[in-house]
Amino acid sequence: MSYDDQNIFAKILRGEIPNDTVYEDDHVLAFRDLYPQAPTHVLVIPKGPYVSFDDFSENASDAELVAYMRAIGKVARQEGVSPVAGGNGFRLISNAGEDGVQEVPHLHVHIVGGRRTGRMLAKAE
Repeated sequence: MSYDDQNIFAKILRGEIPNDTVYEDDHVLAFRDLYPQAPTHVLVIPKGPYVSFDDFSENASDAELVAYMRAIGKVARQEGVSPVAGGNGFRLISNAGEDGVQEVPHLHVHIVGGRRTGRMLAKAE
């Protein structure tokens, strides 16, 4: 899968599509999901053109890597779901590729919380 600069997240980063921003710095943008699956559902994306975590970990600068990881923690605390900050916890989801059911070819994680989420996957058959 190659990076498609016409994907919805690239358009959001260029300001072509509005979003409900909850956090932003030089390297990261975090915004509320349009179709939340839980009371807290925030997407966290790097501003660089990375398709997946393996692409990001291989090609991002140290500054981008650190900013992204720290932003995820900041957003979880800010949204009140971080267990180290008094919340009840959250799930961090990142899909990659066809088998991972990745819908947008831009690295993103979902921070999902505010309720119990259940098991991750059904038992393999």
